[in-house]
Amino acid sequence: MIEATPHFGPVTWGLNRDEISMQIAKVRASLPQELKSAVNTVRESERIIDTAREDATMTVESARKEAERVMAEAKKEAERLLEQARLQQEKMVHESEILKLSKAQSEEIRNAADRDAMQTRRGAEKYAYDVLTQLEGVVGKVMTSVEGGKQALQPQKEAPLPVNRERTRV
Repeated sequence: MIEATPHFGPVTWGLNRDEISMQIAKVRASLPQELKSAVNTVRESERIIDTAREDATMTVESARKEAERVMAEAKKEAERLLEQARLQQEKMVHESEILKLSKAQSEEIRNAADRDAMQTRRGAEKYAYDVLTQLEGVVGKVMTSVEGGKQALQPQKEAPLPVNRERTRV
């Protein structure tokens, strides 16, 4: 409105005071609503981040417990297999030809148990890694959403208003 009014140098004439007052009142009235909207957006973003953090904590804890459970089961199985191999070895100790065979077999069982335990551990670690990777993607999406919200709410630089050198009564 101000830029469209006729002017000569620094002197401007023909401004409609009522219309300018009305526009200023509209701007003042709309500011609180937009501030409330911005505050609500920030609160929602914080809630989403808190939820994502809680989910991440629960997922990591669940993955850790699952890995511990799998490791405990693998250890029990390995111990059972070792005990089974020892019992079998003691049984065959008295037989000389079978003694060599039992030693080789117990070593094979032990190696198999070690391999199984290692594979189980690797599987648990892979599971934990996959869960963390998925969590990373979710957190990345939340952060992208937060950044977009921040950019949308970032105040934009306004062009300076021209100075009116006429004195007007308010």
